[in-house]
Amino acid sequence: MTMNRVQNLQKIVDAGIIAVGRADTPEKAEALSKAAIKGGVMGIELTFTVPHADQVIAKLTEELPDGVIGAGTVLDVASARLAMMAGAGYIVSPTYDPDIAKLCNLYQVPYLPGCSSMTEMQRALEGGSDIVKLFPASVAGPSMIKAVKAPFPQINVMPTGGVDLDNLDQWFAAGAVCVGAGGNLVGPGETGDYDQVTENAKAYIKKLNEIRNK
Repeated sequence: MTMNRVQNLQKIVDAGIIAVGRADTPEKAEALSKAAIKGGVMGIELTFTVPHADQVIAKLTEELPDGVIGAGTVLDVASARLAMMAGAGYIVSPTYDPDIAKLCNLYQVPYLPGCSSMTEMQRALEGGSDIVKLFPASVAGPSMIKAVKAPFPQINVMPTGGVDLDNLDQWFAAGAVCVGAGGNLVGPGETGDYDQVTENAKAYIKKLNEIRNK
């Protein structure tokens, strides 16, 4: 395992909160990402539903070396390679894809696949995933992490989908290493309210620090 992979995994865990950025233009995606970072959220997952997502990833990675910028909603190997070429620190997909896993292992880039069952999680572990994305987390609930950690105590889980300020402590108490937050965190960015994204980010980080300092 390269130091780069180790460092990026550590950055993801240290960040604690990964802001999942979706937008209909590259400009909006960049603006809401920067608004989240301004509020203290140092992990960004920029989805490949954003037009020219690779260009935004390249720009953010260059401008924000302290953060960790990853690519989300990566559905195929071609998109994963494009994201890596742009400097993505990690690759996230809504399901487990063995071909993407192989590519990520080849280039030593962390792969966080979306899993909602024990079978998928076992495949992800076998495929070399260091962190598994529990998705959609709103359907599973925090108790799913506790249940999974019984047979797989070695698994690292990042719940995504349905994570908000009210249940943040429950996810970490259940054993999450970090969480992915989308609409509840960066949603206001879709209407151009980037100041609210920054305020949301500050609130998430404040709550995260309270949880981690208990």
